Amino acid sequence: MATVLVAGGAGYIGSHTCFDLFNKGHEPIVYDNLSNGHSEFVKWGPLEQGDIRDRQSLDAVLEKYKPAAIIHFAALIEVGESVRNPRIFYENNVAGTVALLAAAQAAGIDKLVFSSTCATYGIPASVPIDESHPQQPINPYGHTKLMVEQILRDLDRYQSFRSVVLRYFNAAGADPGGEIGERHSPETHAIPLAIETALGKRAGFQVLGNDYDTRDGSCVRDFIHVSDLADAHTRALEHLLNNGESLTLNLGTGRGTTVMEMLEAIRRISGRDFQVGVGHRREGDSPILVANNALAKRAIGWSPRHSLDSIVETAWRWHSQSRQH
Repeated sequence: MATVLVAGGAGYIGSHTCFDLFNKGHEPIVYDNLSNGHSEFVKWGPLEQGDIRDRQSLDAVLEKYKPAAIIHFAALIEVGESVRNPRIFYENNVAGTVALLAAAQAAGIDKLVFSSTCATYGIPASVPIDESHPQQPINPYGHTKLMVEQILRDLDRYQSFRSVVLRYFNAAGADPGGEIGERHSPETHAIPLAIETALGKRAGFQVLGNDYDTRDGSCVRDFIHVSDLADAHTRALEHLLNNGESLTLNLGTGRGTTVMEMLEAIRRISGRDFQVGVGHRREGDSPILVANNALAKRAIGWSPRHSLDSIVETAWRWHSQSRQH
């Protein structure tokens, strides 16, 4: 069993990863400023409230728990907001990560799993996308994640600081047991927005562009279940704990789903129809994002287990229960 600091562990993917870590015998220590996370999602270890930019707070927490490694989720993630206000994304995602890395090295920690994104690829030249694909982000969010990836490559090369960079595609779904799920304020992710519309909490769902060069004109995305992502983070941690080398891995299913197909799956599984409109394309969106996940399978033995139907079913159950309570 390892003690691991989970920065941003009260958030959506972070909390699911803490659940997975706990179930596999590890002790997650959540470090979160709760700006986007939820204290009620911290169920499998202690919560230390603090910001990754606060070096004094980080030093105190690392001294208190002496973790063997860090899993780093603490970041601003909303693409549209990164276009509207790039500075705060660089301040939090890049400067904050530098502060976290400095605290880690001062505490003698040399292992980190980093939550990155397919947004570092930009508009793909070919699909499915493998890890060697050129990285040309088209929004500030993607740029901040790419900058951190470069920092980690340099730390590995020059200071033997090992990391696993996980570039995941579109996280979705909820814990199948209903313990935790997706909750953002404001909500910006497509599946929960559509489900909230089906539940009558929103007047309608807006498809952002129907003139892309895809099979039905809407964007194609690789939806990956959050529990599968959590499993990959635990496997990446164990790879580092077992003296594995630094890695960069895509996390996706390898199957593309259009926004229109996703909406149809929600209609079918929920048994409800709902209003759908079409708006303009969103600045910073790629037409198609689908992963080649072969390297993750080889390097850490990871394969996604959940289908699109499983993603929608678990998300529908979570949001339906959240509405009741």
